[in-house]
Amino acid sequence: MADSDTPPVSRHLPSADLSDLRPGSALLRLKTTKSREGILDGAWWPRSRNIGAELPALVTALAEHLGPVTRVGLDAVGWEGLPTRIVVADRVVHIDSFAVGDDTVLVTREKGDIFSLLVIPPNATPEAAHAAMAQAVRPGNVTRAEQILIDTRGTAP
Repeated sequence: MADSDTPPVSRHLPSADLSDLRPGSALLRLKTTKSREGILDGAWWPRSRNIGAELPALVTALAEHLGPVTRVGLDAVGWEGLPTRIVVADRVVHIDSFAVGDDTVLVTREKGDIFSLLVIPPNATPEAAHAAMAQAVRPGNVTRAEQILIDTRGTAP
């Protein structure tokens, strides 16, 4: 089959079965070039607001795609038990507290690139979480995290 006969690959998220969509899932659109478009690079749906319990799994998942993560910036008001650093896979990850809102987490990888992820509230329904994730990773998305949560009824911070 010639390349021109190959059907195009769908870039849309599946919408049929939400049973596998669970809190703690990380859905990411991550580009490592300077031409990244949009405000957000992905979305994260933690199980709770306990950052010590939630952050290691996110850092591990991101490190698989980005390489080592060195810093995570988030809003201290939105999280319980915010440490100044954690150790994941024998690497120290520094935790910075910024006034970014509890609907966003900023992740810095070893090369200095910063990625911005929508944080979906733990109590969001699977349908709202799916809609928010789909909006966050849509190419060229210019809608801010808080507005995505309002629009998808994922709850506003």
